Amino acid sequence: MDFALNKEQELFGSYVRKYLTEQGTTNIARAFIDGDGQRFNQAFQGLVELGYPSINVSEDYAGMGLGLLDMVLPLEEMGRSVLPGLFLETNSFSVPLIEKYGTEKQKQKYLPAIADGSLQISVAWIEPKGSYKASSIQVSGVEKGDDFVLNGVKSLVADVELADTFLVPIRTTSSSHEEGISLFLVDKAMIKNVTQQQSIDETRKLSQIHFEDVIVNKEQLLGELNQGDNILEEGLLSFNASICAIMVGCMAAIVDMAAEYAKIREQFGQPIGRFQAIKHAIANMKVDLELSRSLSYYANWAYDTAAEDRQESIFAARIFIHNALQKAAAANVQIHGGIGFTEELDCHLYVKRARYYEHYLGSRESYYEKAAAALGW
Repeated sequence: MDFALNKEQELFGSYVRKYLTEQGTTNIARAFIDGDGQRFNQAFQGLVELGYPSINVSEDYAGMGLGLLDMVLPLEEMGRSVLPGLFLETNSFSVPLIEKYGTEKQKQKYLPAIADGSLQISVAWIEPKGSYKASSIQVSGVEKGDDFVLNGVKSLVADVELADTFLVPIRTTSSSHEEGISLFLVDKAMIKNVTQQQSIDETRKLSQIHFEDVIVNKEQLLGELNQGDNILEEGLLSFNASICAIMVGCMAAIVDMAAEYAKIREQFGQPIGRFQAIKHAIANMKVDLELSRSLSYYANWAYDTAAEDRQESIFAARIFIHNALQKAAAANVQIHGGIGFTEELDCHLYVKRARYYEHYLGSRESYYEKAAAALGW
């Protein structure tokens, strides 16, 4: 059984790497952190021209009609560059859900715009002092004729400035348990009150959104009323399969960075790469990288083929790869010594990205629970 990517997939990945290298790789993220979004916008438009946002959009809606596995190598390259943006939230989370649960009108409105790069979606899920469990969702949606009136606060919403639409879980019954959650596609124009928040990863700008009598039409409901929890769980499968690829890209950059520094940094008259402790650290990082890449490929393949073990494969891959990324990022700082703690080098970018992903769209503990449940434990 051969799980290797085909030539077309590898070729597309090489195009994205070449393009992002020409754009300055991590310099895009550094400019974004400094408040210069122009460089990212330019890079994003180039990716649009390469066709990236259209990869997993159906051909009926101006896309390529491919799967998550076809996005793996481009996502790895984005991870290498610590690229900002809403690729995961838009293409990996929202597109599969709109394709599966959206009405024809919703598909016509959102999918072609995503494919041509003119629309991006962020996910407004968690609430202040809450969690990603459905029982924590308290933003209310009260039915009023053909509309719903939304009230409440969503927190830690990624890149509001880049988003055109938000995928928002809303409580549409008086129950405080898992049932009674509905998903709405809320266009940015409907939201007036946004407060910026601090983020450990400065390449991801976080905000708090205040819903104050925000009126959305029933046509913006994604899927059936009060069935949002099941839809979110489906979205987490595609999202986590893709985030695995992003994290593998981060790890690949870390291994290259550590190995290169070990060759040029000298101590006691020789490169530090000759010291056993450094050799072993880099070797362990490389082994974890190759294991992570295999797990990522399989997770995305399992999702695309609806394999019986797709849930355990995806959640187990997320757990292992994230743990490996955190270890690699920390070891990279240690290998670089004192300079590894400075902003002069890129080490800190990967440490912060690893920490950001630790609790993004689910905590580490919740993914252990999901993996155990999928395995029947």
